[in-house]
Amino acid sequence: MIRLLLIILLALLIGAGLSLGLQYDLGYIRISLGNYLVETNFWIGLLALILVVGAILLIVGLIRRFARGASVMSKWLARGNERRARRRTTQGLLALAEGNWPRARKLLEASANNADTPLINYLAAAQAAFESGQPDAVDELLRKAYDSTRGSDMAVGITQAQLQLAGNRLEQALATLIRLRKRAPHHPFVLKLLKNTYVRLEDWKELARLLPELRKRDLIPKDELDQLERTTWQNLLLRAAEDCRRQSDSGNASLEPLTKLWDELPGSVRRDEHSIREYARLLAALGDEAQAETLLRKVLRNHWSDELINLYGRLKGLKPDEQLLIAERWLQDRPNNAELLLALGRLSLRNELWGKAREYFDTSLRLRRSRETMAELSRLNAHMGEDETSMKLLMQGLVRDSGLPDLPMPKA
Repeated sequence: MIRLLLIILLALLIGAGLSLGLQYDLGYIRISLGNYLVETNFWIGLLALILVVGAILLIVGLIRRFARGASVMSKWLARGNERRARRRTTQGLLALAEGNWPRARKLLEASANNADTPLINYLAAAQAAFESGQPDAVDELLRKAYDSTRGSDMAVGITQAQLQLAGNRLEQALATLIRLRKRAPHHPFVLKLLKNTYVRLEDWKELARLLPELRKRDLIPKDELDQLERTTWQNLLLRAAEDCRRQSDSGNASLEPLTKLWDELPGSVRRDEHSIREYARLLAALGDEAQAETLLRKVLRNHWSDELINLYGRLKGLKPDEQLLIAERWLQDRPNNAELLLALGRLSLRNELWGKAREYFDTSLRLRRSRETMAELSRLNAHMGEDETSMKLLMQGLVRDSGLPDLPMPKA
């Protein structure tokens, strides 16, 4: 009630003020526009000005409301596009998983512009295009993927390298991976892909340079890495031996490429039994059996190996008699080692000790029925005039190696 009385009182005061103002002559307003002249009472001019300002404010308000409505409409339409893009992306990924490559590419590429993550759409579409056998489309989709998202160069590059490897485009994959490694020298997955590429290209030299990084980063299981390292250096040894043969054919005989490479090998490789055997075998094949015998003698003193003693028995050292004596000392610690006895038999033959050789071969054969030992003993018996014994051993070896079943036979 009090508020109502105050409003009425305020209205009466305003009305009284206006009536007094209207009775007081404030003059007039005169506006000249070119050839037009407008004159009016001050109060009427003020009222016209108020009406003009009000109209302007009304028009501005309507424009703002219309713009707001258009913005709401555009947002509504955008949300609809995003919903459709998410639905199509899901359908495209399902088609990709099902192996429907054309449909997958179509859905993923069409929805990429409105998708929340266009990079994923383009990369998946590139995979679908690759599976469809469209390399040009793959490159185009990868370019769009790169343009769609800032900072996506590594993801796009890795995907590109994987697809190039899968398509057996090894040289292109190598170029891509080298570029990526310059940007991220220690990226784990890039290093793994680079390793796979070098293996498939049989680029053993570059792989040897990469191996320390792989070991340092612990990117590959130790057993697998050890085997890879062994394979890498053995292939490099083979290539060095080929270089030695080529030099020998050209009249410049030298073992330097092979021996130099051996000196450059990591300590773990030089201590590896398989690497030592391969190096000694290559030395012997190139005519330096004496150096191979010296190497194996030093190794066998501290590290016994049946494979190495087998090779040792095949080599001709500078002093065959001393070589035989050294091997016989090893027999004191290993009296029942069939491989050592076989090697002793061969060393006895090299020293022309026929009876001792046959004894060693017989003993080795009793411990293990080896085809190699049978062949040696048969050959020795044949040269000693015991053809019947020789033929019997040959027949035993033939039957043993033919895989015949154990069947009853008539007694002689």
